[in-house]
Amino acid sequence: MALEQKLSLKLSQRLIMTPALQQAIKLLQMSTLELREEIATELQENPALEESLEQDGNEAVEQPPTLTADGNAEQTSPGENDSENKERDSLSEIDLEYMLQNYYDGGATTPRGSYEARGDDRLWETNLTRSPDLSDHLLEQLTLALTGPVDEEIGRAIIGNLDSHGYLQASLEELVAMSDHDPADIQRVHDVVQGFDPAGVGARNLRECLLLQLRRLDLEDTPAATMVRDHLDLLQVRHYEELARCLELTPAQLREQLEILRRLDPHPGDRFTPGTAQTVIPDVMVIKLGDEYQVVLNDDGFPRLRVSRYCRTILKGGAGASKDDREFVRQKLNAAVRLIKSIEERQRTIYKVACSIVRQQRPFLDHGINSIRPLVLRDVAEDVGVHESTVSRVVNNKYMHTPNGIFEMRFFFHSGLTNLSGEDISSLTVKESIRNIVDEEDSRHPLSDSAIAKLLMQQEQIPIARRTVAKYREELRIPASTLRRRSVFGC
Repeated sequence: MALEQKLSLKLSQRLIMTPALQQAIKLLQMSTLELREEIATELQENPALEESLEQDGNEAVEQPPTLTADGNAEQTSPGENDSENKERDSLSEIDLEYMLQNYYDGGATTPRGSYEARGDDRLWETNLTRSPDLSDHLLEQLTLALTGPVDEEIGRAIIGNLDSHGYLQASLEELVAMSDHDPADIQRVHDVVQGFDPAGVGARNLRECLLLQLRRLDLEDTPAATMVRDHLDLLQVRHYEELARCLELTPAQLREQLEILRRLDPHPGDRFTPGTAQTVIPDVMVIKLGDEYQVVLNDDGFPRLRVSRYCRTILKGGAGASKDDREFVRQKLNAAVRLIKSIEERQRTIYKVACSIVRQQRPFLDHGINSIRPLVLRDVAEDVGVHESTVSRVVNNKYMHTPNGIFEMRFFFHSGLTNLSGEDISSLTVKESIRNIVDEEDSRHPLSDSAIAKLLMQQEQIPIARRTVAKYREELRIPASTLRRRSVFGC
């Protein structure tokens, strides 16, 4: 087949995200802490951007273009995007008066109703300090219990293979393969680690964890230890009558041994790992003033941004700037203004979404969790006039401080059910009703999911399927009725 050269025409359409659009989306889904870090990074990397130390925010800032229907920043035309790739020296594409007047002298002003503008500091209770985790706690004991670099290396390897609950995730054979140490030394150090606080740490399974704790209490020869060692399967399914027969215990004796086991901790490491030790800083503050609620943005700690004074000199042809210098400054100045616009758009969008949530969840703010309403992203999107994806980005990883406490903004979105009166009821309210029913049931005759569904229908006029009850019960981490049953032993 002969090779040939020819020209061909082809029409195509492509959806291209401009840098401004990409940055708007990126900033919109950032939390307050992430945005602070992003601003700090831009201040270091972009010489055209600087922090204004002036505190007077009276100068008005021209509002940048609003978000489009899908919640993203308005895109530039394809022709403008193509022109960025061409070498140019003209400054006509940059509105210098707009940039220098609005982003140089006064910087980006604080939006109306913002937290910073109030001069009010109520976030001290959210500044959490990091407490030592399980690894820190064990390593501290390791330095006191062992001597010699070999033992310390083995101990660190063992502690490094513990999960957050305190269980050893690697077998001793795997530790031998990883460290090339003598198996006897690894076993010896492992025994030492199992003697550390908290009791039960370093176990390889639940049985070993409980037995370690019983040994620490000098109860390894009691019926409680026998239950764990030989009859853990019966204990887990609460077959107490069979346990009593196997151990030849009376009901009173069985209750006594079970009470010992209840004081043990199946997850000894959890007390050191209550969760990620992060500072939760609300992005939105909801303050009650009389009978009304005011929404303010938390801008505390945000620097006021403006264009560098030196860039103004270069753009006007001063400082002996060459063509390449002005091109470099032009690019950096575009990036600086784009960042300021994106931040302002982000704040406005979050404010609108927060106001919509407050309006639609007013009963929750007034009366508490039982009055929360069903709410989906589409409801807020239609109210604000943006796309659902924009609302999703806004509420993701952001928090709202309300008179009822600090909540993740996604907390206010729940599916709902309709009762016989035609009223919409949040799934959160239904879950709370299920929890109350289980708390009040006869522990010797626990209610099945079908029975709970019937009670919800009878008491609260909520038609609900058994499978939905089972789903909500599992989300509440409530065991099935067979596991909630207590025997005649009172256990």
